[in-house]
Amino acid sequence: MTVPAPPVARQAGCIAIDGRGVLIEGAPGTGKSSLALALIDRGAELIGDDSVMLAAENGRLIASPHPNTHGLIEVRNLGLLPFPCRENAPVALIVTLDPGAPRYIEKPEQAVLTGIAVPMVRLWPQECPPALKVELALDHYGLQF
Repeated sequence: MTVPAPPVARQAGCIAIDGRGVLIEGAPGTGKSSLALALIDRGAELIGDDSVMLAAENGRLIASPHPNTHGLIEVRNLGLLPFPCRENAPVALIVTLDPGAPRYIEKPEQAVLTGIAVPMVRLWPQECPPALKVELALDHYGLQF
């Protein structure tokens, strides 16, 4: 019997849209928390902000809140605020906020985390977070569960 590996911490945010996780990555100050907040405003659920726990389970990458930041999100100029928090979701897409993002793609890149391949798209960070682009990327490129 194989013992599953323990979850690993990753510096990223994560939200769930209709039960599918979207991992949000990028350099400090690129708007990860603002993007998560914009998606939550559109109906997404918070899993974690700034740090999440990742584990491989039955061929899926599962994200869950980091115990140190469970139920908290940083809202710039307001501080760490409590938010309802989903306990876990399979990660269907990774969004990386990257000023070098391509103008368009024909297919997503792949990232391998804890041995699981997940589609990844790069979005140019903006003052107004691209929430709609994340929803479109999830619909077109995200894993189906």
